[in-house]
Amino acid sequence: MDGYADTREARRASLRIVQRRQPNIEPAVRVSTLELFFDLVFVFTVTQVTGLLADDLTQLGVLRAAVLLTVILWMYAGYAWLTNAVAPTSSLRRGLLVMGMGGFLTMALAVPDAYVATGLAFGLGYFVVNAIHTGLFLHSGGPGAVRAMARLAPLNLLTATMVLVGGVLPAQWRLPMWGLTVVVQWVSPYLHPMTWTISPAHFVERHGLVVIVALGESIVAIGVGAAGLPVDAGLITVAALGLALAYLLWWTYFGGDDEAAERALASLPPERQPRVALRSYGFAHVPILFGIVVLAAGVKKAVGHAFDHLTVPQALALGGGVALFLVGDVLFRRELSIGVLRFRSVGAVGALATVPLGPWLATAQLVALLVVLVLMLASEDRSRGISWVRGTAGRTAPAG
Repeated sequence: MDGYADTREARRASLRIVQRRQPNIEPAVRVSTLELFFDLVFVFTVTQVTGLLADDLTQLGVLRAAVLLTVILWMYAGYAWLTNAVAPTSSLRRGLLVMGMGGFLTMALAVPDAYVATGLAFGLGYFVVNAIHTGLFLHSGGPGAVRAMARLAPLNLLTATMVLVGGVLPAQWRLPMWGLTVVVQWVSPYLHPMTWTISPAHFVERHGLVVIVALGESIVAIGVGAAGLPVDAGLITVAALGLALAYLLWWTYFGGDDEAAERALASLPPERQPRVALRSYGFAHVPILFGIVVLAAGVKKAVGHAFDHLTVPQALALGGGVALFLVGDVLFRRELSIGVLRFRSVGAVGALATVPLGPWLATAQLVALLVVLVLMLASEDRSRGISWVRGTAGRTAPAG
């Protein structure tokens, strides 16, 4: 309870700082239940990308899944920025947001065959999501947001058109077209000044929630992989180890430093906040979320093979997924100058070092990944003088 109270107080303090600096910002103290509903629809796309990857654990399959997820994440991030500036407080705003959910649902349904038969449906869903995002910003955003969106809208229209065109091109041209879309998306914020104003408390909470829901997806992968299998010792073992891995990744991301991230973002001058938010919660969260997808695909493949050999691609999915998550977490924390980074960098290397264990025994690799994460977190907390017995809530240290 003390840790929760500290978190709420930190958010209130952050909001007071933002309101003093940006008195005209529209209030968005907490993430609304409608936004959480939106995130649940969005995470269905993450589930679909996980299934796509699990069915094709090849280099090409990984590239296809990575490009598709990055394209989708760009528009999810766009909606996080949207509701940060335009709270869904009217029937019109809520109705348009629900229409945006419909676009995301269409994209999710199209993901499994997006590179084959459903590319057009994926492109149409993306175009709808993009159009609603731009329209809501221009209609309801504050003066700064409207000016910024007026500059960004043509680039957003360009990328939406590229996704749509990619969906109607022959199958072999979709990956190059959508890959080029990712390049344009990532370059576009640097082609104009960012004059957004953001509410750090809402911004941090919104992105934290999608990480939690995505981690939940890794648990869903266990259930999907277990469909039709007997509930025996092997299945229970993999399920328990997969749950423990998800918990440790949750601890890695949220172990007290989410409050520090909020304070770090709130303490920045208003003119610097948008760029730092883009790099930390935009670019750095791509490997975090893709790492969860890759790990979930690996766990899905390990279900039913607890005491068997994994293939090399399956073992790479387990170790590589955790490593990707940690690399993204290091980039995120470095951008905000929070946390102790060296242990997480070593942890990423340690996660990859577990890969040779998978082809020997699946359970051995899962246990080794747990050991790597526990040692990483314990070493980090020890370096900060934090006792696991007394708790870690709200205690952080500078980057190092």
